[in-house]
Amino acid sequence: MLWEKKVEQWSAAVRARANLPARLTLWDGKSYDFGDFSGPAVTLHVKSPSALSLMLEPTLANLGEAYVQSKIDIEGKLTDIIDIAYGLAKSSLDNGTGAGASALKSMARYFTHTKASDRKSIQYHYDVSNAFYQLWLDPNMVYSCAYFENGDEDLETAQLKKIDHILTKIQLQPGQTLLDIGCGWGALVIRAARKFGARCVGVTLSQNQFDLATERVKAAGLADRIEIRLQDYRDVSGQFDRITSVGMFEHVGRKNLPEYFRHVRALLADDGVVMNHGITSSDPEGGGVSYGGGDFIDRYVFPNGELPHIGLTLQSMQQGGLEAFDVENLRRHYARTLRLWSDAYEAHTEQVRAMVDEEKFRIWRVYLAGCAYAFENDDVAIYQIVGRKAGRAAKTLPWSRRYMYAGAVAA
Repeated sequence: MLWEKKVEQWSAAVRARANLPARLTLWDGKSYDFGDFSGPAVTLHVKSPSALSLMLEPTLANLGEAYVQSKIDIEGKLTDIIDIAYGLAKSSLDNGTGAGASALKSMARYFTHTKASDRKSIQYHYDVSNAFYQLWLDPNMVYSCAYFENGDEDLETAQLKKIDHILTKIQLQPGQTLLDIGCGWGALVIRAARKFGARCVGVTLSQNQFDLATERVKAAGLADRIEIRLQDYRDVSGQFDRITSVGMFEHVGRKNLPEYFRHVRALLADDGVVMNHGITSSDPEGGGVSYGGGDFIDRYVFPNGELPHIGLTLQSMQQGGLEAFDVENLRRHYARTLRLWSDAYEAHTEQVRAMVDEEKFRIWRVYLAGCAYAFENDDVAIYQIVGRKAGRAAKTLPWSRRYMYAGAVAA
């Protein structure tokens, strides 16, 4: 049969180029090895002929789709599964055996980001349920890269250190006003008010986040110092001494970044400080996650998400009237954060499956583990960029970064 010949040719090509410790088994019992081994680390079970069109062009998007739609089942440790998926995509696409190999190396896509579409995208991702996120996040539900100052912190400690690292970087002082764009479940504004004495506004487009953050602010006795709003950042007005944006600008869109930073500038006091903490693509052409990984994330995880390169981010800040004066790469920190999230997700498999259907369970399983791989291997990165209004005198800048580390370690 034609498909048998194609599978044989594909498996032989992968075995010659990559020698992967994996086996492909078909619905009829036939099996094909992708390498020389005594026993496969990973076995991919193809359940019907309908999956072959995806398997024979093994982009990360196609492999992910086959898995989340239960067209294939996979045996093996999750870290090995992700390694094999990347290995299959690289061995096939880099060597031109899959259609569209060159195009998948860099696909700069642009989406329309209206207020309505952005709200829909945010609610799709974040409104799974608060209980879902509580199973694998830290107790404060901080859904962004943690900060492992020494490398051996547990997740809860590292997340508090991240928040303190941010608030110390922006030199937040008692009585100052702070705007947190994309406030999540409120951990940063609660910390800013309680420990640093700030008066805070947090905005989110997620109804679930808004509800729980509001409850948490009241429970903390901070309702007189923190306001949580269900609001688009474009509708925020007024002026703030400090502005933070943590894990939010990935939803803005590359073409919209100058306008995003221009609006941030308009909200910032003349002597104010802003900190943008966000994921970037390591592809200078702005292709996002390579080997089709970005397509999978856009379809199943973050609709309309766009990752700019750090160069475009800094250029857009300047176009928006902001001067970047400190840039820190936390890629290693996010790789560890994601591994801990993935481990917690795996540990709560039964509870997660009781909350969501099989497709969503599989989506999040491969998403968390796959992102850990991407950060570990420089497919994507994450930067904290501290800035202020452009054009101010040099004497208003700090002499060194010492102040960022002299202060707060999470209590």
